[in-house]
Amino acid sequence: MGGVAVYPGSFDPITNGHMDIIERGLGVFDKIIVTVGINPNKKTLFSVEERISMIREAIGKNPRVEVDSFSGLLINYVEKSGVHCLLRGLRAMSDFEYEFQMALMNRRLNRNIETVFLMTGARWFFCNSGIVKEAAALGGSVEGMVPGVVLKKLKQKFPGMVKKSGI
Repeated sequence: MGGVAVYPGSFDPITNGHMDIIERGLGVFDKIIVTVGINPNKKTLFSVEERISMIREAIGKNPRVEVDSFSGLLINYVEKSGVHCLLRGLRAMSDFEYEFQMALMNRRLNRNIETVFLMTGARWFFCNSGIVKEAAALGGSVEGMVPGVVLKKLKQKFPGMVKKSGI
């Protein structure tokens, strides 16, 4: 397929499910711009700067991945970037319904921008940022669900996290 795709999200924090979509997306696109959405109405655990830093560290020095942030309408960010494709990950039917609505709205706002969906790997089907934060806050282990840098930051936020999971 080639080209560039924008992969937007709150990434609060980035999980191994997100990493899976990025890695597999690089099999489809030449470059991916991972962009952190800034929503002042949404309470986040990590600041935008922390999220960008964790994403950059998790990705490493891959020249095919850029990390950025945006506020306002995603479609405006995509237009300004000169990109014509959004990359989104899907886990369950509930994801599909929401993502389908967003793709249709984005398409209505700009007919030149397409949305490409990738199903998450079966290994990460249950994994999302909210569940990770809740488990960590309640003292559970999220080892193996998030990149090492995120695990370290979560342990700083939640010192009561256990070290190993029961699985």
